[in-house]
Amino acid sequence: MKIDSQKLYWILLALLVLLPLQDFIYIVFAMKVLCFALFACAFNLLLGYTGLLSFGHAAFFGGAAYITSHVCKEWGWTPELGVLAGMTYAGITGYIFGSLAIKRQGIYFAMITLALSQLIFFLALQLPFTHGEDGIQGVPRGHFLGLIDLSSDTALYYFVLAIFVLGFATILRTIHSPFGQVLKSIRENEPRAISLGYDVAKFKLMAFVISASLAGVAGSTKSLVFQLASLTDVHWHMSGEVVLMTILGGIGTIFGPIVGATVVVGLQNYLAGIGSFSTIVLGIIFVVCVLAFRRGIVGEVQAFLSRKS
Repeated sequence: MKIDSQKLYWILLALLVLLPLQDFIYIVFAMKVLCFALFACAFNLLLGYTGLLSFGHAAFFGGAAYITSHVCKEWGWTPELGVLAGMTYAGITGYIFGSLAIKRQGIYFAMITLALSQLIFFLALQLPFTHGEDGIQGVPRGHFLGLIDLSSDTALYYFVLAIFVLGFATILRTIHSPFGQVLKSIRENEPRAISLGYDVAKFKLMAFVISASLAGVAGSTKSLVFQLASLTDVHWHMSGEVVLMTILGGIGTIFGPIVGATVVVGLQNYLAGIGSFSTIVLGIIFVVCVLAFRRGIVGEVQAFLSRKS
């Protein structure tokens, strides 16, 4: 049984465009899902298609949130310039971190990214402009291009949706390009990719920078939605959450991170009433998924459909 991917893309886009017209999904919740879905998709580009497990993506997500919040609140930048500033920070930081981390593989790569991420957490705690544990609050949503007021949740939703679509399209184009095919070959058999003459370190670094930049875009957008940048955004728990979203949805699948982000954010919202016990529930779900559904939700669905065809 085959599914027409292009039709599926257009159907999902149409549903997202029409989402504000209904009244059974809280629009701010939908924006949060879109932000984390882009974050998870960016992470999946690195883990699912390059085979690099990073535990430091909170540095790009949260750091960009601080940068965007600061330039929009203190310097009066428009939201699109704020997002670009956050993406630039994430890209530069990603280049620096990636240059150091890709020299190692496996668990050593993961630990280096975690250590570097903790450095950003320390800076976020100590630098004056971040306001320490208080974070940057009351971030203005501003006017898109100086014209469209984003104080309305509906207007901001379409702004967030446009950013998500652009980010997702970038990832989709990357995956299906010759560059993406090289990334897959590195994931499957790195020594063979080297023997074919590819500069593996260069490709890994490029993938790391693209992933970091898009993670930064997601963090910047989230800071505008909630008008807040806090230490939670740069904490290592955030890096763990995006790993959970990607694995739960399906590593190396196009829609897996989106489904995983929707499930995790939905559960967090639904289980908010039980406080810290929600973390235990998410942990149990993660363990069950790893043991029983190793391909993730989307991966298992795809495997089922392929068996039926």
